[in-house]
Amino acid sequence: MMGILASATPENSVGWMLFLAKKYMNSFWKGTWITLYVAVLGTLIGFVMGYLIGIVQDIRVNREDSILKRAVVRLIKLVCEIYVEIFRDTPMIVQAMIIYYGLRQADVAIGIPAAGILVTVLNTGAYMAETVRAGIGSIDNGQREGALALGMSPMLAMFTVVLPQAFKNIIPEMANLFLTNLKMTSVLNVIGLSELFMTAKTVAGNYYKYFESYLIIAVIYFVLCFFFNKIFLLIEKKLALKKDYILAVEYMDNQ
Repeated sequence: MMGILASATPENSVGWMLFLAKKYMNSFWKGTWITLYVAVLGTLIGFVMGYLIGIVQDIRVNREDSILKRAVVRLIKLVCEIYVEIFRDTPMIVQAMIIYYGLRQADVAIGIPAAGILVTVLNTGAYMAETVRAGIGSIDNGQREGALALGMSPMLAMFTVVLPQAFKNIIPEMANLFLTNLKMTSVLNVIGLSELFMTAKTVAGNYYKYFESYLIIAVIYFVLCFFFNKIFLLIEKKLALKKDYILAVEYMDNQ
């Protein structure tokens, strides 16, 4: 009996990888799904949040504006700057611990997946805000001034002239940020999120095959990142073919 069991045991690392992947296939699939769920949803919401903060940071105050308006704008900008600095200057793993256990200590009922998404959103929003701000700054100021001269409001000029071009310029950084989030979900295992890293850790403990278990998820991470990177490259190439956006003159002619 012992001889049969011994012969069924894998003899090398590749054999152990295949054995663990087959035996715990459902666990690895579940870990992959949770990783994608948290990374995709958290990143998308974080992108929206980052765009809004980036636009707020670009708001300009004129001397003709009322004191109240100038004070409110500066206060909102200050809050955004503090938020961005805090989340860009602290590790995501520390943010996860503080947010999850801090909310629990404050008697706020929040599930582990929801906490993981919240951490991803806040982290993404901070980095995206700076990216959007830099993207907006890369657009020639003459285009904004031309739109304003044609009678557009500052907000309309932002959304129809500046942002479409800024979006095209920051797609590579958006891709990098998403791929980073996809890999950084691994740190969320500290709050008990059953993503890929936690799955590998659990599987490895059953047979004490840590090298093989982590090599399996390394392959999964590589495939995911390779796939999404190709998608972002296709989007970037497609937008690169569009040499012109809707011009302000066309907008005014249609009024």
